[in-house]
Amino acid sequence: MTFPTAIRRFVSGTAATLLLAGCAQHVAGRVSTVGPTPPAPAPCGAIASRPGRAGMIVAAPRGPADVRTDQIAAEIARRTGFGLVVEDSRPVCGGYEQRVREVAQGPLRFYAEIHGNDHRESASRIEIATVGVDREYAARLRALAELIRDAYLRGHAEAPRLDVLVEPADTVAAAAARRDGVLRLPERAMQIELPRVARTEFRELYTAILSDFLAQAVTLPVGR
Repeated sequence: MTFPTAIRRFVSGTAATLLLAGCAQHVAGRVSTVGPTPPAPAPCGAIASRPGRAGMIVAAPRGPADVRTDQIAAEIARRTGFGLVVEDSRPVCGGYEQRVREVAQGPLRFYAEIHGNDHRESASRIEIATVGVDREYAARLRALAELIRDAYLRGHAEAPRLDVLVEPADTVAAAAARRDGVLRLPERAMQIELPRVARTEFRELYTAILSDFLAQAVTLPVGR
């Protein structure tokens, strides 16, 4: 089965391929035969992946607020040549980190996670938490993102001009998440939180903006 087919099944909610083994939940202790039947374990989700440039990955570990982040990540991977890892919105019973390591094909040099953000206070901005980025470098990344955004918006007067916040130059809500999970592995990483408008009405436009930004961000020198 081709990768696009797996993505379509994620979007449709079937997720019938690439199911992980060993997903049954273990219940400690003895199950009584008296009384109501214990609830069945929640069904496990799935992970789809595609290798790309070694050490470069864009990912969409999806949760309830991450509407269309899988489509955005897949298009960014297509445009940049990065490897791709997409997780179904249902809980995955282990294996996500291992899949990321496999797709990296060696040391994980750069990793970008695409998330959704439905908080009202973040409706007009893109928030980027980072790993391996100091304040001065974050400010340069923000300037790069703003230049690319403005270049695209010149031809789309109807599109919103979303602010860009890059931690640690700016304060972002997702900063604490960088200490956990896969984000502890790469040399540099970005957790990109997109408001709803960037994932719905203007998804194609902001996907193109993010693609150009990430493609240039990985080549941006650390020093001046």
